[in-house]
Amino acid sequence: MDTLPLTAPEQVGLSAARLARIASWMKGWVDSGKLPGLLVAVMRRGELAFAETYGKADVERNKPVRPDTIYRIYSMTKPLTSTAIMMLYEEGRFQLDDPISKFIPAFANQRVFMGGSRGKMDLVPAERDITFRDLLSHTSGLTYGMMETNAVDALYRAKEGGVDFQTSTATLKEVVENAARLPLIAQPGKAWNYSISTDVLGYLVEVISGQPFEKYLLEKVIKPLGMVDTDFHVPTDKHERFAANYGAGAGGKLSLIDDPGKSRYLAPRTVNSGGGGLVSTASDYLRFCKFMLNKGELDGVRLLGRKTVELMTSNHLKGDMGDMGAPRFSESTYLGIGFGLGFSVMLDPAKAQILGTPGEYAWGGAASTAFWCDPVEDMAVVMLTQLMPSSTYPIRRELRVLSYQAIVD
Repeated sequence: MDTLPLTAPEQVGLSAARLARIASWMKGWVDSGKLPGLLVAVMRRGELAFAETYGKADVERNKPVRPDTIYRIYSMTKPLTSTAIMMLYEEGRFQLDDPISKFIPAFANQRVFMGGSRGKMDLVPAERDITFRDLLSHTSGLTYGMMETNAVDALYRAKEGGVDFQTSTATLKEVVENAARLPLIAQPGKAWNYSISTDVLGYLVEVISGQPFEKYLLEKVIKPLGMVDTDFHVPTDKHERFAANYGAGAGGKLSLIDDPGKSRYLAPRTVNSGGGGLVSTASDYLRFCKFMLNKGELDGVRLLGRKTVELMTSNHLKGDMGDMGAPRFSESTYLGIGFGLGFSVMLDPAKAQILGTPGEYAWGGAASTAFWCDPVEDMAVVMLTQLMPSSTYPIRRELRVLSYQAIVD
């Protein structure tokens, strides 16, 4: 965003007066004390038509949000990891319906949790092995320890033999194989469950490419796309641009949970999370959005073919996410919304009860960040802030309405 000139909104079919409602909305959330700061960028027809910052990137140090502020994007890492594995798919290295046990033998012959009592887990054999498509569409039966909804989640959180891609000092291989030893929470392909699936894909990138996952992602995806500030850590010369991360404390008061002066993101880590490990900026993520809207090409660099992007942004579920056991996730309803290979996919805006377009694809991060791309409208929106959890306030849905209502052509 700091490198792209702004275009007059009316030149790309947007109303400047209506876009100004976004700025007022940003001011309201920050001035209420509920968010530290906000950055919103709206791009249409390849041109940046709206880009505003408001509030603080670091409240304690009185640092304002800047166009080049660096944010923890958490699960907005997932589309980039999905791009990396699909680049290997295009090389003929695997098929989407291949069992991942071909590459990670520990995932063969898994068991599925069916309930239990008095500390005993009732398990049944998996009907089939997890496939690549299961991982990409979050129908693998894996879970996240942070979900705290069943006994398997608790095993993920265990100090010994647990599954932690954020702070572990083990190897990526060891953490993935720990996950493979634990029961699944659903039969592969039968239910949508948000999970460590994309972290497992990161390890598959490593196994299939023969390169460390973070090296492949940086050299084959991030650098070719010109995402100059996107990495698994913040280098020393960029520390002062790094935002603080907050939690919603008592009464909605901001509570500092990761000081950018002491953060674990300031140095490289042992395990690099394909599901949530990256930091990035608005301008970098807009480049990724532009690459996707261009069907796999940006500034003469092609990483994916058009048909691959179309497959990734198609719905791969049997119906919508509600039909697959996930009527609501984070602060959003997922009725009328499906899931592709790395992205949620809008199927029916009326059923989802939100402005939007069938075929629009999106995702967000744990610190309330979000993006979406709309191929029909040739439009992308990126929102960056740092507040956990992302379910605290309905800001994604509100911004979606504010962005779409500005279309006037």
